[in-house]
Amino acid sequence: MAYTVLARKYRSQTFDDVIGQDPISRTLKNAIKTGRVAHAYLFAGTRGVGKTTMARVLAKSLNCLAFDAPTTEPCCRCDSCVAVNLGEDIDVIEIDGATNNGVEQVRELRQNAIYRAARCRFKIYIIDEVHMLSVPAFNALLKILEEPPSHVKFSLATTEPNKVIATIQSRCQRFDFSNIGPNLIAGQLKSILKQEKIKYEDDLILPLAKMANGSMRDGLSLLDRLISTGAEPLTAELLEEFLGSPNSEKIYNLIGEIGDSSAAGTFAAIEDLISTGLSEVQLVDSLIDYMRDLMVVKSAGAESELLILTAEQRKRTGQLAEKFDTAALIYNITALEKLRWAIKNSDTPRALLEALLLRFTLSEHFLNVDELLSQSQAGPIKKKQPTNVKSKASSEARETRDEGRGTNNEHGSKPEPVIEEQKQTKATPNRLKTRSQRKNEILNDPAVKTVLLGLDATITGIEEEK
Repeated sequence: MAYTVLARKYRSQTFDDVIGQDPISRTLKNAIKTGRVAHAYLFAGTRGVGKTTMARVLAKSLNCLAFDAPTTEPCCRCDSCVAVNLGEDIDVIEIDGATNNGVEQVRELRQNAIYRAARCRFKIYIIDEVHMLSVPAFNALLKILEEPPSHVKFSLATTEPNKVIATIQSRCQRFDFSNIGPNLIAGQLKSILKQEKIKYEDDLILPLAKMANGSMRDGLSLLDRLISTGAEPLTAELLEEFLGSPNSEKIYNLIGEIGDSSAAGTFAAIEDLISTGLSEVQLVDSLIDYMRDLMVVKSAGAESELLILTAEQRKRTGQLAEKFDTAALIYNITALEKLRWAIKNSDTPRALLEALLLRFTLSEHFLNVDELLSQSQAGPIKKKQPTNVKSKASSEARETRDEGRGTNNEHGSKPEPVIEEQKQTKATPNRLKTRSQRKNEILNDPAVKTVLLGLDATITGIEEEK
């Protein structure tokens, strides 16, 4: 007997079985109960979130032969329900929009739609990847989609709703499917492993669910790959060995070396990760994910529900978060995202990665201009006086000097306070001039320019050239 993959074997059979799409299921069930089922629906969302499954469940609910009218709970045992599950029902026609995207196929659909269903209440068309239809095909579909025969229903599914022309969307009730959360995927994976009687370790499920990226089908496909290895019980190490997932302990070690400002340790940790076959892009993606967890810990605490981590991972993340401040983590995540796009078009991706991570490690050595001047002069920089204040001071100094000259003519000596004020008036511009010159000298020094610009300018330049 042929093996059935988990994604097909455990496909949802009723509205209540569809994971993570409760608002849509509830709306469709209420539409069936109140007899307000629309003639056309548009299901939009990313891959593996239940669009085609929901279309099939709706078809079974409308055509279930175990009931005299549409029902919200199809029996899943009658001839119609079984045929819909297999994609072989003569009254529920599934069309692949990617291969049947021409105007001729749509014209044929229109000609066949006028005939009533062979054994069920409705003739239902499920068009998958409808955005792949050509513009002439869309235009040919418009009229029947707006005013179909009473026995015809349409369910359109797409991963790119922006490519479905507005005139088509306006003739459908649109439902946007959300990505499925890791916790929901993890719960489904546990349930399936229990039904399959396969042993597993608890620390496997959450990382596997996160790798699914919100797609239940992707999660089940990954689980299928792990089961195919023949290993039992299933462990987190299998994710690294067979699915290319980075070793979490090595990622934590790299982040720890960055937090400890250890340049040598950072280089060694990078080498340890890349030597396992991890690409630079995969490493950047992992660092963004892990540093995001650190940022959440710093902002919302280690027990936040925003963290999809095991108890041990929460503890380790909390310890690492103490080595960073929130501003540094925000900068690190932003810089890593810029680098991610830059290294894809670079001939030296590892050098760019090492340079940026070294920038994170030695961040305390990258000072701004004011800090450099302050350290070089052992004091803060004072701003120059505004022009009008300086002019006023010069005018007062001239008046004082004139008075002093008059006193000198009468008494033959010059008052001491006037001399001190003259010295102060002359010294101030000289001191300001010296500081200005010194600032320019520091800024023009090639080494200082390199420190100030850092890697940010390099990344930005590469991104602009791209």
